[in-house]
Amino acid sequence: MAFEPPPRLVRALAETTGGEDWLRGLPQALDRAVEALALSVERVQVPGGRSSLVVLVRRSDGSPAVLKLIPRRSRPAGERAALAHWHGLGAAQLLEGGADAQAGTGDGVLLLERLNPDVSVRTLPEAKALLEGAATLRRLWVEPPSGHVFETVEERTGRQADAMRAALVGPGDEAAALVDTALGLRAELLADPPERLLLHGTFRQSKVLGGERMPWLAVGPDPVVGECAFDLARLVRDRVEDLIAMPSGAATTRRRVKRLAESLEVDRERLRGWTVFRAVESGLRARRVGRPRDADWLLEFAAWL
Repeated sequence: MAFEPPPRLVRALAETTGGEDWLRGLPQALDRAVEALALSVERVQVPGGRSSLVVLVRRSDGSPAVLKLIPRRSRPAGERAALAHWHGLGAAQLLEGGADAQAGTGDGVLLLERLNPDVSVRTLPEAKALLEGAATLRRLWVEPPSGHVFETVEERTGRQADAMRAALVGPGDEAAALVDTALGLRAELLADPPERLLLHGTFRQSKVLGGERMPWLAVGPDPVVGECAFDLARLVRDRVEDLIAMPSGAATTRRRVKRLAESLEVDRERLRGWTVFRAVESGLRARRVGRPRDADWLLEFAAWL
């Protein structure tokens, strides 16, 4: 099938090692998946995601579905395992055939329940979006399966901590103090985690789509096992560009931490700590790959907390 990958995916993969190679092989990978799963293609979803190709398809019985092709570096096996474990509770359903796709199409292929790709929680007013996003996230916090191989929060943030240190350009780097704060908070938080549950890992408003089976369902997890505050921390900074533009952005952010912590019964200080760590990590990563505006927003946001 001849197609142009969505520009957002192309830009994101250009920031990763091996991304361009994966893109070059994408047309052939799509053809193999479509043939192996007996699908007919409607269209490639645009703008789509930043770490996968999303294709609207129909199965052999005419029912709608989504075919998702994911680079190996984005851990598709973990996404498949998490979706299978959630079994449609709070997240898109992994369809029959999707779990077996590895045999005929490669481990980066998922066949999923079709949701409304144009309606996400992010399209709602902010207060309603936070409420619906938090309610969806709560459903995903379950005990991980026995013998799971999911990455832990400690492992993931350990890799990120090493990258954060390496990203500093020297003692005079203006971000150094924030990095020290973020790493100190990480050490404190990991010393005594309150729970070890299966988490979405990369949850935000745009990853909660409208559905027919349930009003809102999550997509695109990068699952990790750890405490709930780590997952909720990403939701705190949603629409960060709007917060930065507000004269009361700092106060609004602190109120958001309080509101989300109370609504999901998460310790407020633990939520604040993980929010700082994740914002600093994302800010330094944005700076490293040449997105200075995003980096400035995220580091300013972290400094408010």
